[in-house]
Amino acid sequence: MAVTELVSRLNPLTSHPKIDTDMHIAIIGAGFSGLGMAIRLKEAGVDSFTILERGREVGGTWRDNHYPGAACDVHSHLYSFSFEQSATWSRSFGQQPEIFDYIKRCTDKYKLRQHVRFNTTIVGADFDEDTGIWNVHTADGETLTANVVVSAVGALADPAWPRIEGLDSFTGKLMHTAQWDDDYDLAGKRVAVIGSGASAIQVVPEVAKQAEQLTVFQRTPSWIMPKPDRPISAEKQAEYQESPSKLYRRRAKIYWINELFAPFVISDFGPFKRVAENMAKGHIKKQVKDPAMRKQVTPDYKIGCKRILISNDWYPALQRDNVELISDGPAKITENGIVTQDGRTVEVDAIVCATGFKVPSKAAPFPTKGRQGVDLNAAWDDGAEAYKGVTVSGFPNLFFLMGPNTGPSHTSVLAFTEQQMDYTLQAIAHMAKKKLRFIDVKQAVQDKFNRGIQWRMKYTSWTSGCNSWYLTDSGKNTTLYPGFNWEYKLRLMRYKPSEYEEVKQSASKAARSRKKAA
Repeated sequence: MAVTELVSRLNPLTSHPKIDTDMHIAIIGAGFSGLGMAIRLKEAGVDSFTILERGREVGGTWRDNHYPGAACDVHSHLYSFSFEQSATWSRSFGQQPEIFDYIKRCTDKYKLRQHVRFNTTIVGADFDEDTGIWNVHTADGETLTANVVVSAVGALADPAWPRIEGLDSFTGKLMHTAQWDDDYDLAGKRVAVIGSGASAIQVVPEVAKQAEQLTVFQRTPSWIMPKPDRPISAEKQAEYQESPSKLYRRRAKIYWINELFAPFVISDFGPFKRVAENMAKGHIKKQVKDPAMRKQVTPDYKIGCKRILISNDWYPALQRDNVELISDGPAKITENGIVTQDGRTVEVDAIVCATGFKVPSKAAPFPTKGRQGVDLNAAWDDGAEAYKGVTVSGFPNLFFLMGPNTGPSHTSVLAFTEQQMDYTLQAIAHMAKKKLRFIDVKQAVQDKFNRGIQWRMKYTSWTSGCNSWYLTDSGKNTTLYPGFNWEYKLRLMRYKPSEYEEVKQSASKAARSRKKAA
């Protein structure tokens, strides 16, 4: 393969010929990945698709997470569609309102709202092998049908509440960062934040500016790097607008810098870990003057074992006069406060749970039955697995965006999902051309791929001994991809029919299928 072809493949998605099909496609979720899939379908000439969204607006994670300080930890120019780059990002790292606006602009530009069914929660799906049709069931009792289902629900959809005795008995204000109440005024309040992860390090500095007293309950400290954030001047934005090639080069530069840094995040190789840890420890030393607090905020596990975070204002916030850091999680919660592990009661007016999300490392995003009634939860009993993170044997015509083992550790999630969209589009085009009832990835193909993934996991930071949301209860990492993004893209570059069982559609069944899916 020529170098120029390789570079083009690793950057904005390649164009595809128009797809001539009357298949109906159901996309579940109207976040970044679901909307991106819809755009790609439209570009290929496919208009017979429906986006099923449980909320009242598009945006997914960026609609729901609007807590103070909510922002992205990936550069703005990379955390956006490669085929719809924005020249007008105001900061190096986008904040929630601006990212949410970008998503809505893309939705309107590509006229996707006419395809979205809002307030539609999916409670189950089952596959009819005889017709090649998926029956998709909603919470309202309706059954929708589709030839192809694309699951774009994402991993960060459902908030995880902490399991603390007495949580339900608290009579003050109780909030999760993913369910923030904008009408509640924190000014002058006594507030507790439970958690010290990605959302906590963003919300705490903002709450500390408003609350009379803030108590932060940190169960485990995070490794934190400086955040290279800065405003992007109006002049620079205008320059990007006038010269799209400069914007393209900016994005490419960020992408390849992230790829170069990947081994320091992913690999368990000692010298890499020491370099990264020294950077993080230097950040602590520079910002935290008190030796006792330095000890409190320095992790005792290898860097990369849990998610590495970036922030410039977390450590300064913890040192404010109105902030107290408690290094243990709460022992229990009472009607008007939190009891610490040493028996002290901290009275508070509000509790903010910055405790992350229920990550589907084992369970299906919704009850799903494939061929011969096999339940996806049963198939994933030992942890979620898919072929290249996209297809699952026994569940034909079902495609996952952000599926098992495709989470990024060092770059934008869109760098993964865009390639998954491209792969899914290739599969749909193949089905249409060959007039197939369904395709089903072969079990042996899926198993070989996942054996390779789990073998590589042994040499990553994520299996170095700490507990994290990356792992199942048995210690299996079903969340992240153990390698470079460019390498993952190469794996998904071409859909290979030989890896799938193909079942053709008979003329009579094809007619019934089209009638049922209409």
